[in-house]
Formats: sequence, structure tokens, C-alpha cells
Amino acid sequence: MIGFPDLPYPKNALEPAISARTLEFHHGKHHKKYVDTANQIIQGTELENESLETIVKKAAGDPGKTALFNNAAQVWNHNFYWQCLKPGGGGDPTGEVGAKINATWGSAAKFFEDLKNAGVSQFGSGYAWLVLDKGELKVTKTGNADNPLVHGQTPLLAIDVWEHAYYLDYQNLRPDHLSAVIEKLINWDFVNSRLGR
Repeated sequence: MIGFPDLPYPKNALEPAISARTLEFHHGKHHKKYVDTANQIIQGTELENESLETIVKKAAGDPGKTALFNNAAQVWNHNFYWQCLKPGGGGDPTGEVGAKINATWGSAAKFFEDLKNAGVSQFGSGYAWLVLDKGELKVTKTGNADNPLVHGQTPLLAIDVWEHAYYLDYQNLRPDHLSAVIEKLINWDFVNSRLGR
């Protein structure tokens, strides 16, 4: 069965960029519902004891498993997204990822421009990502529950741009949400830890 992890910080730890009230709904209601629904779908099937990543990969592209993919991938995406954030984070990329970003984009500012544009231009719900694709860093975006894992990419960083991720705090101002995450919350230690995956 798929577990429902606690947040890696208190619900008010990301304020003022993301409010405790947003996390109450986003983690406590939306994320939990994805876990509960995915577990209902896999109960009694051959996937019941598989890892979450295996479930996501096996459900991807199977028309008979669309509901499972949507829920399991959203669990994976949220588990990952929470780790991409930390109180007092944000700012210029650090460590090996910082060096790779500078080598790829020429500057942190250009990288942030591309990352923010990916999030702003994602029509409807989805995510902006920094991924490793065949050894190269790329900024991508995905719709709904879609996930870089099923495209052969290694996710390094995700920013959730579903409305439930920001609407209580920013209403329709998605760019402000993206700016706040980039400037104040990105957990570069976690992003760096993903490089060896």
C-alpha cells in the first residue's frame, strides 16, 4: 500500500510565501485524497505491494489504468514537491547543481526566467520541473499528473502550479507564487542530492 508521509516541516514553516492554511488543504486534503484513492484502486491487485515509482511507471500509458496513474503520480509528485521546499531556502542555486545551471544557462537569472516561464505558461494544472535528461539539465513542464519519470528523465526540482497550490495565497497571480517559491523556498540541498540518482 502507498503511504501518506508527513510534511518535512511544520505547516506554518513556509510562511509568508506559502501559508499554513494552504498546506492544510494542499497536504492534508488534496495529497491525502490522492493516496487514499490510489490505495483503493490497487487493493487486491498485483500492484498492491509494489513501490510507488513502480506503480506510476506501470500505470503510465495504459488506458485501463488512467485513474491509477493520475492518483499515484500525483502522490509521487507531491511527495517530491514537499522536499523541494524548505524554510529559508531559495536564492541562487548552490553546489554541483549551481555549477551545472551556470554552465547550461549562463546565469542563475536566466535559469530562473526559464523555470518561471515554464510554470506561468503551463496551461491549466501541472508542474514546472528541472530535470536531468541524458546527462543534460533541462527545464520542462507537465500537465496534470504527468511526471518526468515516465519520460526517462530524472526529476531534480518541481514547482506545483495547480491552483490548489497557490490560490488561497495568491488568487490568480500564479507568477507571484512562482517568484515566492524561487526566491524564498527552493531546497537546493535536496536538489543536489538528486543528481546521483
